[in-house]
Amino acid sequence: MDISDTAPTPANYSHVFCPPDARRYVLISAILASSMGFIDGSVVSLAMPVIRADLGASLVDAQWISNGYMLFLSALVLLGGAAGDVFGVRNIFAAGIILFMVTSAACALAVDAEMLIIMRAAQGIGAALMVPGSLAIIAKSYPNATRGKAIGQWAAFSSLTTAMGPFVGGMVLSFGAEWMWRLIFAINVPIGLVALTMLLSKVPQDRPSSKRRLDIAGAMLATVGLGLMAWGLTAFGLPADVRSVSPWLWIAVGGAIFAGFIVWEKWARAPMVKLELFASRAFTGANLYTLILFFAFNAVLFFLPMTVVSGWGAKEWEASLLFLPLSLFIAGLSSYSGRLSDAIGPRWPLTVGAAIVGISYAGLALTMPLMMLWQVTFPILLLKGLGMAVVSPVSAAVMRATPEEDTGLASGINNALARAAGLMAVASLGAVAGVVFANVLGTAAPGVEFGAYVAAPLDAGAEALRVSATNSAFAAIAAIAAAMCFVAAAVAWFTQPSWKRQEKA
Repeated sequence: MDISDTAPTPANYSHVFCPPDARRYVLISAILASSMGFIDGSVVSLAMPVIRADLGASLVDAQWISNGYMLFLSALVLLGGAAGDVFGVRNIFAAGIILFMVTSAACALAVDAEMLIIMRAAQGIGAALMVPGSLAIIAKSYPNATRGKAIGQWAAFSSLTTAMGPFVGGMVLSFGAEWMWRLIFAINVPIGLVALTMLLSKVPQDRPSSKRRLDIAGAMLATVGLGLMAWGLTAFGLPADVRSVSPWLWIAVGGAIFAGFIVWEKWARAPMVKLELFASRAFTGANLYTLILFFAFNAVLFFLPMTVVSGWGAKEWEASLLFLPLSLFIAGLSSYSGRLSDAIGPRWPLTVGAAIVGISYAGLALTMPLMMLWQVTFPILLLKGLGMAVVSPVSAAVMRATPEEDTGLASGINNALARAAGLMAVASLGAVAGVVFANVLGTAAPGVEFGAYVAAPLDAGAEALRVSATNSAFAAIAAIAAAMCFVAAAVAWFTQPSWKRQEKA
């Protein structure tokens, strides 16, 4: 039965702008749009070796093909959510889909790495409008009686497409021509057109719910500050003779600008970030936990596929299956984890979950030399999937520590921090991978980089050393990620509340 079939009569939904017969189109367009945003990141990491081979991209280029997208998404996602309140959710959501489609087409047509980086950055701006809009338009279209069910369906179908997307993309990359990585961007155009057509033809325009100003200055300060710090971290992986200035200078300038962003937010009339929320120990702790844990999570998510495809010779479809346990565990166990958090408080689930993920990453670091994808690596990643399912109540912990009138803003802050964590992880640990790889490889294969296909075959000794260097580089990343997970577990233990079941009752 469709959700709209159970909608109240018109007399009871006057506060909802969308009539019952149009709500199914809202839901479908939101699922399609959010799926584009979720799938894009995971499939791009699978395709990175072939993208680098086709465009002649370096490791730094590869980092910024990801980071260009993550930078603008993390810096502007709060502004994108607020823009829906100011200009209407449907208008901003549609604008985000259009921009995402156009820039996806441009990514598919990229002639070099520089063009792809620029278009990925523009794609991130579109995602910053589209991603928060997909949930906001559902919340504004459905009345209270059916809103929860609609959001549940949105989450379930988005999880399903997020799980299947990397596998389908991996199959295309494994059995297609070298240029077929372009399809992972081009497919967004027809998907976006379907969503946009339903949205504009079937869904009425909503009235803006707020007359407040947008924090443009804050968005610019956040973007520039994060961008300069990320570039400084990336620059550590560049040879000293090609650095224009010290990486520390980029980081210092970026840090100063980001500090200016925080000062601005304290005094701005319509701030993107309400700093008073951080007066709560639980709120601050939950967000710090998110920042640390998702730094580790995104580091492994980005560099592991590159390692097994370029280093171990695995096919992209095989690497794509490494994502499957994560999606299945989150889909199957997150509701139980949420109920457990409600019953005993978030301290234990968040602590234990982060520790389980840390153990998984430590296992990856120790077993890389074995190169046993199905016998060792895949079972270890089952443990990671279990841990991430257990930590799924982190969003609820943020909400629980927030006044009811600020829950939307608090959710946006937590989402932005998770994205910013991915940006910094790829920027900093790419440099770590490059340095460790170069130290192990030495002069055995000049010009060969971590995570890239070899243009010309190497002799047996050099090839063995290249594979060993690849494993060592990822092992260093996994070890750092494991340590950060254990730090996140400590943060949860010391900042999050806990209670007995009878006390909660």
